[in-house]
Amino acid sequence: MRILYQLLVVLLLMLQGAAGQPFVPGHPCRAQNGRCFPGICRRPYYWVGTCPNGFSCCRRYVEA
Repeated sequence: MRILYQLLVVLLLMLQGAAGQPFVPGHPCRAQNGRCFPGICRRPYYWVGTCPNGFSCCRRYVEA
């Protein structure tokens, strides 16, 4: 019975990989749907974090 739970975990990891989503995101800014800009974020973007190279991680503002 215990092996069924382990097989379920492996199956879910395979399905996640097949969907194109990495298990551990490689780029934290892209994981937040952002882009790296030097300096500050300007319109229509707003600041969501810092990129690994020190730039600002900015996301585009979208009205719902």
